[in-house]
Amino acid sequence: METGDCKVNLKDPLNKAAAPLVSIITPVYNAERHIADTIQSALNQSWQNIEVIIVDDGSTDSSVGIAKTFTDTRIKIYQQANKGASAARNFGLKQAGGKYIQFLDADDLLSSDKIAAQVALMNSSDEFIAVCNTVHFMDGTDPYRSHPTREWYNANWDDPVDFLLKLYTGPEVMPGYGGMIQPNAWLTAAALIKKAGYWNEFKCPDDDGEFFCRVILASQGVKYSPAGINYYRKYIKGTSLSAQKTAEAFENTFLAIDLKYSYLKARFDNELLDRIFARHYWELGVASYPAHMAISNKAIKRAKKFGYTGPKYVSGKFSMLLSKVLGWRFAKLISYIRHRG
Repeated sequence: METGDCKVNLKDPLNKAAAPLVSIITPVYNAERHIADTIQSALNQSWQNIEVIIVDDGSTDSSVGIAKTFTDTRIKIYQQANKGASAARNFGLKQAGGKYIQFLDADDLLSSDKIAAQVALMNSSDEFIAVCNTVHFMDGTDPYRSHPTREWYNANWDDPVDFLLKLYTGPEVMPGYGGMIQPNAWLTAAALIKKAGYWNEFKCPDDDGEFFCRVILASQGVKYSPAGINYYRKYIKGTSLSAQKTAEAFENTFLAIDLKYSYLKARFDNELLDRIFARHYWELGVASYPAHMAISNKAIKRAKKFGYTGPKYVSGKFSMLLSKVLGWRFAKLISYIRHRG
């Protein structure tokens, strides 16, 4: 681990003078199945100087009751009417007193050393953001039996623009780069979030992407921690916002892509940026077809304007064959009809 002349005392995490407070913010909506494990993983942090801010976003199940069974005084529970996860995170930020912010979704887990490892990397700085590895695991399986894959960002990055270009790209533009970083993997200075601005409160599968794009661009770079793991739960049948296929979700995804593009274009006005974002618009156009034609047509038009040259449609063998013979729209229509049935 790269700690440099680390100013925090990892051997004495209860020494608050040496150990800055970390605020763990968890938005909760109907998470009764997993919220206890999530809270426990927060309390299990070797970095003891934490506050766990639970923001219930109008749950109709027993999530709040379960959270209240914990007696640890570091836990603070708030409730609000249902406004969405981004609004809940913003509420949590307004209550937070920590020097650093750890977002933690209500069905995910952190390894016990996650926060300590990243605080050490930050070296009391307000200008960097730290990231760790993520294990993706299916609901109902043991998360600790899996190991994180080796990511391309397994080093420190002092150029935020270059980091984001590599994060957003695909194999047709930059082979070996691309992917996604789930929000729990980050540790961010509260001052950096204040500089970048709070979450946009729109219900969007990519609200985290838009938010962290601003945060990373406001930073001096990304610190990579080889220690500490974020455990990200996935479901066979999507139940999260990212699995929703409503017109609002697609429209807001288009907006999020637009915003990320505009933030980067202000710092990197280059044809490469268009090529990178062409894929994002194209994939949105395909995903929203045929249920939301207006959004699909708008996204495809933007992708073509940006010179998209990647694969038209990625799916199973049968759908891929249909796509080659009859076009991607026909193949997607057949897939849409089959899955609706």
